[in-house]
This record gives sequence, C-alpha cells and structure tokens, in this order.
Amino acid sequence: MSETPEDDTWVRSFHNAEPGAAQLICLPHAGGSASFYFPMSRALSPRVDVLAVQYPGRQDRRTDPRIEDIGQLADEITAALRPRLRSSMALFGHSMGAILAFEVTCRLEQQHGIIPAHVFVSGRRAPSTYRHETVHLRDDDGIVAEMRELSGTDARILADEELLRMAMPAIRSDYTAVERYQPGAAAVISAPITALTGDADPRSTLDEVAAWRRHTTGEFATRTFAGGHFFLANHQEAINRLVADRLANDSRSVGQAANRQARTPVQLVTGPE
Repeated sequence: MSETPEDDTWVRSFHNAEPGAAQLICLPHAGGSASFYFPMSRALSPRVDVLAVQYPGRQDRRTDPRIEDIGQLADEITAALRPRLRSSMALFGHSMGAILAFEVTCRLEQQHGIIPAHVFVSGRRAPSTYRHETVHLRDDDGIVAEMRELSGTDARILADEELLRMAMPAIRSDYTAVERYQPGAAAVISAPITALTGDADPRSTLDEVAAWRRHTTGEFATRTFAGGHFFLANHQEAINRLVADRLANDSRSVGQAANRQARTPVQLVTGPE
C-alpha cells in the first residue's frame, strides 16, 4: 500500500479496510460531495477500501477556489490520488462523476501507465454523445428546478434558502464544467467499463449509455435499473453487490494471470554469435 498523505483535502476515507482490500475511488455528481458515498463505503468495508473525492467549493472546502473545467479538475484529482493508489484499484462515478472517473482513468493510463481494474460509470451518457445543455446559464431558480427534476438533492437543502445560497456557487460551477466538457481525441481507455443507468433517466437514453462501448478496448457491460437519474438511491444494495462481485472477479483474474506468469519457464533468447 502506498503512503497515505496526512493532510489531503481531496480524498475522504470513512471506514477501515482489511489488508490487501481492493480499492474503489468514488467521484460525486454535480453539486454532490464525498459524503454521498458514505453508505457505499459502509456496505463494502472492510473488503473494499472506498475513497471518496471531495471537490473544491463545498462543505469543508467551501472557501477553496472552484474549478469550472473538467480537464483541470481531472488533472487535480489524478495528482491527489497518485500517492494513495494500490495495485488493485477501480473507479466509480455518478453523472458528472462518471465523466471524471473516465478522464482520471485516461490520465492514469496515458501519463502513468496505471490501468484500473474496472471503471463504473453511472447515470451518464457516453462522452461521444452530445447534448447542448445550458443549465449553468439559468438563474438560481432555474438551477433549483433542474435539481428538483433529477431528485438527487436532499429536500431539506432545497427548502432551506440559506443552505441553498451557500451551495449554489459550487452547483453552478459543476454544471458549467460538465456542460462545457468536450472529450479529447484519444478518449479511449484500456480498463473495462460497466455502465449503469436508470430506464427513465431524462438525461441519458439507453443508446447513449451503450455508446460507452466505444470508449474502451477492454470488456464492456451495461446494467439497467428502474428509475430516473438517481436510480441508485433505490438500488443501493444491488449496486453494492454488483461492484463487489466485479472487483472480486477482477482480483481473481489478476491473481490467475500472475500465477500463470510465475509457472511459465523463462526462455533466454540470444542473438547470433
């Protein structure tokens, strides 16, 4: 295991993990925070070491400068994660977090030679599909209307004008980042992708989700659940089980590959004398 920085504003760890546990990096949706993944961490620990990313501009990072560019945000997250990564790690992102999980994986693979065991993309259409969206240009009431439609924000926050006013700058910045996002020319990863979606999600059609297949040279699978954009709220147990099973299968595959490599005799190849 890598050294864990004592003072790291980007990453939250909620529960202890057993030695050798697989690692799961979780990235929140637009306007979301690391605490969104507390239930997943509780359910998967100690077999899985769940780390949740905390974006700047919210909760305990409320005074940190907000970032309104997906590429810059992915750069910062990748740099923060690098000292923490284990040999067996995966990423899970919902909505904007799915795009960031993909972009962070691009950077890990292309810049650091690190291929995650799996990338779970939830509640988001593929990068190669495009919709012209301008939620970030609406006034505050317009953004709140969008949040109500997607049903992913605690109703107590939407009803509390003071809390909402405090959260609105970060929410607007996140919408600005994701709605202006344009994938790079080499937007393909080697890590396997599992795409999760709700069958009534107004922000992603089933075909748009299936298009994630274009973005990996590895294995690809989709899982469809009943519900809208935040379908995972009603299917947390099933999703936790899916993630745990996939990580266990990935770990077994890595172990079997290592055993085969260890059993293979080393052959010395020499050139002409």
